[in-house]
Amino acid sequence: MIRISDLRGMSITPESAPGFVPRLVIEGEDLVAVVTGLMAEVTGGGVTALESQAQRFDQVSGHSIVVSQDYLSQSLRELDRELREAMDEAIRRVRAASEDSVPASSQTVFHTGGSVRTRWVPVARAGVYVPGGKAVYPSSVIMNVVAAQAAGVREIVMASPAQADCGGEIHPTIAAAAALLGVTEVYAMGGAGAIAALAHGVVEIGLRPVSVITGPGNRYVATAKRLVHGVVGIDSEAGPTEIGIIADETAHPEFVAADLISQAEHDELASAILITTSMELAERVTKALTRRAQSTHHAARVRAALQGEQSAIFVVDSMDQAVMLSNAVAPEHLEVMVENPEDILDDVTDAGAIFLGDYTPVSAGDYLAGSNHVLPTGGAARFSSGLSPATFLRSQQIIDYGKGALGHIAEKIVTFARAENLPAHGDAVTVRTEEGL
Repeated sequence: MIRISDLRGMSITPESAPGFVPRLVIEGEDLVAVVTGLMAEVTGGGVTALESQAQRFDQVSGHSIVVSQDYLSQSLRELDRELREAMDEAIRRVRAASEDSVPASSQTVFHTGGSVRTRWVPVARAGVYVPGGKAVYPSSVIMNVVAAQAAGVREIVMASPAQADCGGEIHPTIAAAAALLGVTEVYAMGGAGAIAALAHGVVEIGLRPVSVITGPGNRYVATAKRLVHGVVGIDSEAGPTEIGIIADETAHPEFVAADLISQAEHDELASAILITTSMELAERVTKALTRRAQSTHHAARVRAALQGEQSAIFVVDSMDQAVMLSNAVAPEHLEVMVENPEDILDDVTDAGAIFLGDYTPVSAGDYLAGSNHVLPTGGAARFSSGLSPATFLRSQQIIDYGKGALGHIAEKIVTFARAENLPAHGDAVTVRTEEGL
């Protein structure tokens, strides 16, 4: 079902740990070439290209790329009551945590005069991508839109693939989530073409370019986001989902198995990794996985993910080694199921989001914990963050010096300017500090 890799007795250091990490390679020159071509079609052909790609990839034709306000409103009216209540609660919790995480402005005033203020300014226009495919993700609508709203973004644009089963509309649950959050500019388009449309705009349908594109997607979407980065900002390259678990002998094997399966059901390429100091736990989890995987709804998908090269159970000698290996994996989601999670938390530096203890499963974060579930994958948690209001904000420094304050540092500025052979830099200061001017 899933391989057990016994690393006891092995030398695991921060330098050697990456060599033990199973990493699924999903990108190559062929993928980049395909995505580049799809994006070029849209930037050159606009609506015609989007319609052609919808027919090619989504088996949809004759649909309207612009989602009507009537469809958004109707979808919200027809939304299942219990799901509406769950979505309302998710919005409340995510909004509370998002608003609390908005960076505060600051000001530094120097005793010799002069000040530097730092303020955070939202982008004017954000594009949110919500995938279709194997599942329906109203939760992704909530995570992306609420973070943008908390940041103060005034214009939020949403794109999601047209669905053949929905008459060429986006999925009604996705539409309902957009309506619930007050998003009115919505487009039925998906894949790399949608990313190109958001980044460059499509004049025929009134779609103006956005400044930031966020949201998860398949490898085509992730690659497209990478290719437009620089034209627009992006959150991260969120590809196939990942779960890592650090566990000791106190962890419950049924909990561990259930959590590994919960992420494996997303995709055959999903990564599920357990790192433990207990061989007994590893064997018990393997048995639980075999039993549970047979009865789970997406059994074939789960088996493929767990048997893939990207998934494994690692048994190590110490918790220090477990942490080093986890940091090398840098998983999208990391559960810490040890007797005292706080004891190792400071050393766990590389993960998209961290879930502490037996009763904080990733599933809670996926929906209602209040955290954001749009997280970096593929090891990108080593250098990038999950989605938050900061994704949609830019810091700006405002510098304010009077004549006296400038005079106090003028001589040192001139020293720097001469050292760098840029004397006009110094002149721009001295002309202001000369007597009579």
